Amino acid sequence: MKAVVITGATKGIGKATALKFAGEGYNVAACGRNESELETLKAALLKCKVEVLTQVCDVTDKTQLKAFAENSLKAFGTPDVLINNAGIFIPAQLTTEEDGTLEHLMNVNLYSAYHLTRHFLPQMMEHKKGHIVNMCSVASVKAYPSGGSYAVTKFALLGLTKSLREELKPYGIKVTAVMPGATFTHSWQGTHLPQERFM
Repeated sequence: MKAVVITGATKGIGKATALKFAGEGYNVAACGRNESELETLKAALLKCKVEVLTQVCDVTDKTQLKAFAENSLKAFGTPDVLINNAGIFIPAQLTTEEDGTLEHLMNVNLYSAYHLTRHFLPQMMEHKKGHIVNMCSVASVKAYPSGGSYAVTKFALLGLTKSLREELKPYGIKVTAVMPGATFTHSWQGTHLPQERFM
């Protein structure tokens, strides 16, 4: 049976993606920060009659990412699909955002995808299979005044995606950037934008 690995899977796009893949018969390895939300997700996924691994994981912690990858490999072997979905949005301007904002966003939005992907690459390259999906953004190609460091990290994630794609072509591994516009999910909590502004 095929398997998908998804980060940031308890909310928004990650949750919808996990449910969709489970509905298509994929076993699911999912991580998030909240144990009770992971349990709720697991119960929903199990209704699809697939195997499920959930794990609490702070994606900014390389040790926790490694443990999640190792447990995923142990449970399901080389994943058919890896979705680097975990991300955070902090509306701000580069000129005024709090010190440390860029570092925090880089850890969540870029480095998590970089490190987790590298944990799976040896197996994917050996078996010459797999599809890596990085959840980028329209902010990956068009900056905007209140995007601040968020846009910087999404530009970087698109760069990572393009580099991986070139390196992995000889192995038949697909690499895709998904670039949605503003989507009404938890990451926009607290915004003053009207709901009709979002997908």
